Amino acid sequence: MSLAIVHTRAQLGVAAPAVTVEIHLSAGLPALMLVGLPEAAVRESKERVRSAIINSGFEFPQRRITINLAPADLPKEGGRYDLAIAVGILVASNQLPAKLLDNIELLGELALSGELRSITGVLPAAVACKKQRRALWIPTKNCSEAALVRELDIRVADHLLDVCAALAGKKELLHAEQESPPLTLPVSVNDLSDVKGQIKAKRALEIAAAGGHNLLMNGVPGSGKSMLAARLPGLLPSLIEEERLETAAIYSVAGLPVDDICRGTRPFRAPHHTASAAALVGGGSHPRPGEISLAHHGVLFLDELPEFSRKVLEVLREPLETGSILISRAARQTEFPASFQLIAAMNPCPCGYAGDSSGKCRCTPDQVRRYQEKLSGPLLDRIDLFVTVAALPAETLLRLDNAKAESSADVSGRVSAALQLQYQRQSCRNNVLAAQSLDAICQLTDQNRQLLATAATRFGLSARACHRVMKVARTIADLNANEKVENADLMEALGFRQGLANQPSVFS
Repeated sequence: MSLAIVHTRAQLGVAAPAVTVEIHLSAGLPALMLVGLPEAAVRESKERVRSAIINSGFEFPQRRITINLAPADLPKEGGRYDLAIAVGILVASNQLPAKLLDNIELLGELALSGELRSITGVLPAAVACKKQRRALWIPTKNCSEAALVRELDIRVADHLLDVCAALAGKKELLHAEQESPPLTLPVSVNDLSDVKGQIKAKRALEIAAAGGHNLLMNGVPGSGKSMLAARLPGLLPSLIEEERLETAAIYSVAGLPVDDICRGTRPFRAPHHTASAAALVGGGSHPRPGEISLAHHGVLFLDELPEFSRKVLEVLREPLETGSILISRAARQTEFPASFQLIAAMNPCPCGYAGDSSGKCRCTPDQVRRYQEKLSGPLLDRIDLFVTVAALPAETLLRLDNAKAESSADVSGRVSAALQLQYQRQSCRNNVLAAQSLDAICQLTDQNRQLLATAATRFGLSARACHRVMKVARTIADLNANEKVENADLMEALGFRQGLANQPSVFS
């Protein structure tokens, strides 16, 4: 046999398109030609495969070898094709039988010794492989993430010799262990009861958790903004199986550990304010997911929000609306999911003490205005909740209070109950409600509609902002177990919007 066909998978964003590796041996001077739009790492596989085959005790054919990675117009990158190429050469040279190749897909990078090394993007490949009803053979080091895909025959190997022995029928590769994830998350060390005072901020955090709403906290340094944000993950429910697969696929493509995702822990990403636009949304010559995609189904926390470059912040506008980010390059486009919850914190002025009773602030009104104008109106329009976090007096902080504040477990119980109501009613969280569904689901009375119209005129709210107020009011009603949005629910939602207007000062 001089022709062999092996199935494998490419990596394109969080997708894994099928790639057919075709190997043909023909007469002529010894040479190896690799075609099919391979990039540098793929072209270098020729030397890795040659050494791996020889060091595994096989003969490398001294003939003209042509390797085609089809489809030809799909860019190929990385060392993920090494195993498929090596097996194809051995089959084409009659050193291995071809009887199993139609029913399996091979992924793995080869060391010069023939050892199999882990690769990125195994999870998307496993999902796609399951749809084709084939078995997936991968390096043992990729076992844990691939095992997230249920009802898929996954075999793992440590060496090229193990794969060859299995193809020859001399041994059977081990199955990947598919363990069920724990039903409950580990107890978080960041508990809401650690935060003293800040009743309104805690309430805003609870509403944000219950409806998936975006939140901006404003306050002087040391008032507890970052402390509050760090406690949001403890209020959120664990990832369901579908969310785990989506999020773990992103981490797999990025080459990051998926262990916490497998346990159902929602991502919490907190990039530094010096992060570039590419770091935040993703990019590169071969596009990789950025922080907003790594926060998919989780939380993106931006501390010191005005310190981020305005150009960086503006790229958040589209994904906050669509839940995805499309990265365009000259040759191709790559789409990454980015359905994240934005939690941000900022100081009221450059020195941080504007409006504080201590009188420390020495910033001029123009300095305060320029500082706050770093946040554009369209970006602020996409935030649902605004809350001022005031500094607590020293005696309040140091006072020993026997009446301990509510714990994260207490609040998460209410959050879970509200989320259950939302999924029973509309099969999604309130923050992603379509505009067409708002009237039916929010069910405002004529009096409440008039109240919202008056507030929109007074605060200069856009149509988008009005819709977000309605969504927040619906979440508050769910937390209060109200079937319809009551007047008090709408008033509270407007209270978290009050002060935001087309004025130099973001907060009243």
